[in-house]
Amino acid sequence: MADNTENEIAIDLENKPDLPEQFEIAILPLQNTTLFPETVVPLAVGRERSVRAVESALSTEQKILGCITTKSGDTDGNTVKPGELFEVGTIVNIKRMMRNEGVLQLIVQGLDRFRVIEYLGEEPFLKARVEILPDLEIKDNTEVEALKRNIHTLVQQALAMLPQVPPEVRMAVMSQNNPVQLSYFLASVLDLGETEQRMLEAESVDDLLTLAHAALAKEVDIMQIRTKIASEAQGEMDKAQRDYVLRQQMKAIQKELGEDETGEKAEAEQLRERLETADLPDDVRKEAERELKRMEQLPQTAPDYHVIRTYLEFILELPWKKSSEEKLDLNEAQKILDEDHYGLEDVKKRILEALAVVKLRPDSKSPIILFVGPPGVGKTSLGRSIARALGREFDRMSLGGMRDEAELRGHRRTYIGAMPGRIIQSLRRVGVNNPVMMLDEIDKLGHDYRGDPASALLEVLDPQQNNSFRDHYLDLPFDLSKVFFIATANQLAPIPMPLRDRMEIISIAGYSDQEKLHIAKQYLIPRQIKENGLEEGQLEIPDETINLLSARYTREAGVRQLERTVGNLARKVALRVAQGNTEKVTINPDDVREFLGSPKFYPEKAREEMPAGVATGMAWTEMGGEVLFIEATMLPGGSGLTLTGQLGDVMKESAQAARSYLWSHADELGFDQKLIKENGVHVHVPAGAIPKDGPSAGVTMASALASLYTGRKVRSDTSMTGEITLSGLVFPVGGVKEKVLAAHRAGIRRIILPYQNEPIIDEIPEDVRGELKFILARTIDDVLEAALEAKPSVPEGENYVIRDVDSGSDRPNERLIAKEDQ
Repeated sequence: MADNTENEIAIDLENKPDLPEQFEIAILPLQNTTLFPETVVPLAVGRERSVRAVESALSTEQKILGCITTKSGDTDGNTVKPGELFEVGTIVNIKRMMRNEGVLQLIVQGLDRFRVIEYLGEEPFLKARVEILPDLEIKDNTEVEALKRNIHTLVQQALAMLPQVPPEVRMAVMSQNNPVQLSYFLASVLDLGETEQRMLEAESVDDLLTLAHAALAKEVDIMQIRTKIASEAQGEMDKAQRDYVLRQQMKAIQKELGEDETGEKAEAEQLRERLETADLPDDVRKEAERELKRMEQLPQTAPDYHVIRTYLEFILELPWKKSSEEKLDLNEAQKILDEDHYGLEDVKKRILEALAVVKLRPDSKSPIILFVGPPGVGKTSLGRSIARALGREFDRMSLGGMRDEAELRGHRRTYIGAMPGRIIQSLRRVGVNNPVMMLDEIDKLGHDYRGDPASALLEVLDPQQNNSFRDHYLDLPFDLSKVFFIATANQLAPIPMPLRDRMEIISIAGYSDQEKLHIAKQYLIPRQIKENGLEEGQLEIPDETINLLSARYTREAGVRQLERTVGNLARKVALRVAQGNTEKVTINPDDVREFLGSPKFYPEKAREEMPAGVATGMAWTEMGGEVLFIEATMLPGGSGLTLTGQLGDVMKESAQAARSYLWSHADELGFDQKLIKENGVHVHVPAGAIPKDGPSAGVTMASALASLYTGRKVRSDTSMTGEITLSGLVFPVGGVKEKVLAAHRAGIRRIILPYQNEPIIDEIPEDVRGELKFILARTIDDVLEAALEAKPSVPEGENYVIRDVDSGSDRPNERLIAKEDQ
């Protein structure tokens, strides 16, 4: 019966029924399937509307049906709309039908292509008027022949990689000379996706063969890659099996020779001996013994064998109970700190206090310190000096740019290539559990989808929690309470508040010119002479030259650039010495231009004469303090407030607050409100390429605007800082020490500060403090009275404080002038 059916189908393929050019036909929507002319395929029809379409076709004499593919593969056949179908489909002849539990099993034969002219209805099934598309005409030209041969070549390659294809199918494909039928056949047996519909709609043999060639070439490439992957996998499997057999044979040979002790049993035995002699906590020893038993039961070829061995070796190498001996000689520690660093008395005092506590109570927890200051002030080198003073091991860990929490806590052993975090690795490297560990650039930590390293540090830097720190790789508690943690940062703002709260913050401000001079003479110049191969006495740099280098060739709060500049001079002298000129070189200020060229910086200097509307302020930057000149000018006929100089929102608000205060107190200040009402004002802060923000310029802006409106100039020897409010109060600000040092370098000799910043004056170096007069103001009126000219500098009865500092006395003398009710 089956043979007769196949013969009937074969006969019908060559004797298609004649169809009119246009006629009406039932439409069967297909999903993810495209039927082609001159092909026989099975179909399963189960949806109600589709079943009715098939039954309608079976009731006709020719039993033909129109099959069109839906544009979306997940369309419901019972509700599909005509607009969801392609325009071109295939007329099929139903050759066989069988029902199976409500599903029609069909075998259909593709006859001709058709195009829908119009749909005639959707119920009880889709019905449309269609027109038959002409058969593709095969032209004997060079391009068609080339495509045809290429397709045959690709078919041969595909069949060579598919040995399971029956021989009769191979013969049928290779013997097919009609390129159209061959293309349709390939499209029907390969899953080409949207390409199938484009092949059905092709209007010429060239287009059809081009699509068929491209799709077949892609399929052949995929098959080649799959064959290559399968071959490589099989090769690796064969190699693993071969290695296993060889190892087993080697074990048998070693056993016969009595050399079995050199295998994994000997390796495990060595680990057991090390474990028995190691000084480990009880819980750590228990976990290590459990892992060692697992390792002994595994073959050496097992992946877990090497993971466990590495884990045990790491446990045995960690200093669980090993500590370095403390140096508790406070005088020696003081000497070491003074040798390595000039100044920094507060920092040295805090370190000596920590040593004193350790001496009196050896079991105390190590302090956790955060050094904050500009680059180049010696934060990192200070950590090395602390380690030398304590007699402990030192290890530095850079946190700048770290984004992965696993770098601190480690990876779990379930991951391939897992390793401990950098803290545990550092402890293994130094070999003791009480080193000085420097966490450098802690303010440069980042975070992303891999976690937040700053949050991971909360446990590490908490003395109440770090005595049982668990690394993800070890998964065992390690006591970090004996580690002396020192963190460094350029700014406090990026450090999260919970992390900041766990550390004792020690601010290291920039150096004054006098301090830079001492540091250069005691440390920088001798070090650069030695590092550049010179001998003592071959290079001399006088004090005047050092001051010139720090003022005109560097711009920094620290001394890193200064040392680099001194090194530049030393290298040029080394060149002369290497060329045979061994005479001593003294570099005077007039000689610097010859060695280094023109000055790199022109620092702001106090202006000898300032017009009305200009005031001198002070700003804090990461590189130290800066002098800031704020300029205001009136815009006749204009309106409002114009601000320029890349000012941030907070600084803009300070300018608005200053203008509003002056407007509301115009009568008291002695100018007409019409100056503000009828004129605009433009406030500019020079160095416009540098962004600026913060509230500390409020008093300077108020002074500049008051000077503009009253015509009274701001004193050129005075600079100021402080935040203002609409009610006229002056609030304290930060970075006072850096700002005062910058003003002193610029030649300023009078400083106006908020009254609440008075305690910070004692932190300013004595040599600087002795040359300055500090004016402490509570209100804006105090600032204006002290800053503006044309009035006595100390009017009786005004509510502000002037503090004169005599450089010759040990303690500053204060002269207070205040109201009776003060």
